[in-house]
Amino acid sequence: MFDNLSDKLQRVFKNLRGEGKLTAENMEAALREIRVALLEADVHFRVVKQFIENIKQKAMGEEVLSALSPTQQVVKIVRDELIKTLGTHQSKLRMANEPPTAIMIVGLQGSGKTTTTGKLARWLSKNGHSPLMVSVDIYRPAARHQLSVIARDIKLPIYEGTPEETKPAELARSARRESAQTGRDVLLVDTAGRLHIDDQLMQELQELKEQLAPSEVLFVADAMTGQDAVKSADEFHKRLGITGVILTKMDGDARGGAALSIRAITNQPLKFVGVGEKFDALEQFHPDRVAERILGMGDVLSLIEKVQETVDQKQAEEMQRKLIDNEFTLEDFRDQLKQIRKLGPLESLLGMMPQLGPIKNLKDMKVDENEITRVVAIVDSMTPRERANHMIINGARRRRIAKGSGTTVQEVNSLLKQYAQARKMMKSLSGGGFLGKRLAKLKLPMLQ
Repeated sequence: MFDNLSDKLQRVFKNLRGEGKLTAENMEAALREIRVALLEADVHFRVVKQFIENIKQKAMGEEVLSALSPTQQVVKIVRDELIKTLGTHQSKLRMANEPPTAIMIVGLQGSGKTTTTGKLARWLSKNGHSPLMVSVDIYRPAARHQLSVIARDIKLPIYEGTPEETKPAELARSARRESAQTGRDVLLVDTAGRLHIDDQLMQELQELKEQLAPSEVLFVADAMTGQDAVKSADEFHKRLGITGVILTKMDGDARGGAALSIRAITNQPLKFVGVGEKFDALEQFHPDRVAERILGMGDVLSLIEKVQETVDQKQAEEMQRKLIDNEFTLEDFRDQLKQIRKLGPLESLLGMMPQLGPIKNLKDMKVDENEITRVVAIVDSMTPRERANHMIINGARRRRIAKGSGTTVQEVNSLLKQYAQARKMMKSLSGGGFLGKRLAKLKLPMLQ
């Protein structure tokens, strides 16, 4: 996410630091590079023009040019301008004063509306709401079936409708009545899409909007389509009046042009981003965190929140006690790897770390997810006694473990070496130093 833009902007700042002193000339050169970086990231040209103009006004002032650390001030100015462009502050979902809250999901065909409806339903359920879904796409039976399958997978209710209900308005009206009668406080309405915007589609959506009086009309767009997504969002807003945007496939978009353009062009906030295929891969959009991630500062807050949602606190506290008492076994090592796997793809987690100092290339690491599977298999092939005391694992035991796990003796040796190093590292981190105390508070798996 934003990798290409992030790399180019960090290069600009590195070049500025290399100048030693900031001047009007090298600042102009930096602004030209920033302009090119934004355009190559597929940011809308009007947004780029305003962005550069705003930075120029703030960065070319005497106060910045004569400052003791002018480059840091320029980084701050770019950060602030990125946040402003992305939306200043996080935009939360608006709820109706009296339930059920109706939320319309709109967008072009193929943008990921139906999957996003399921993801949003799951997110709402995890955050204290009780959603009901309904598909009013009467043109594609497969779309309604798809939502039914998703509802079953995430174990949340859907209004299927009756054979007599053949119009979107009828389905929506019945679904609202169903949600009220069953105590569901949010109704998610997955609407029909088209390959392109047409009058019939907009007329149908406007009628639905008038009937439902939704608190939110969320436009779903594929981030990979760049400026096409921005153009479609703008057109939907002019003709329908959207209240927010959800960008899908953000994990595969290295440029980020749609995210950086859509707020400025539509004047409507980006509320969620899809960051994977799984139903839990939907994240609220935080402009400040994204700006800092673009500038290589990482997104540690999101990482901490992800850990706190996933990791069992009692288990983390017990693991901390074991580390302090030097009781961290191979079984614990395996369990911690399983905990990390629950957090999502490792490359995604590494991308949230600050790209500074010795870990600045962390996001570029290629992680073999199968390695965790091999480690788990090796540990599972050990006896309880071997897991409790790795020192008894001699040559004969290593050969038996390798055979039982479908691996090699070399891989078993490598695991035991990694375990010994991890045990040593985590023992030092769980000590009384400043870093150990901070990590202990976060309850991070593998870091306690």
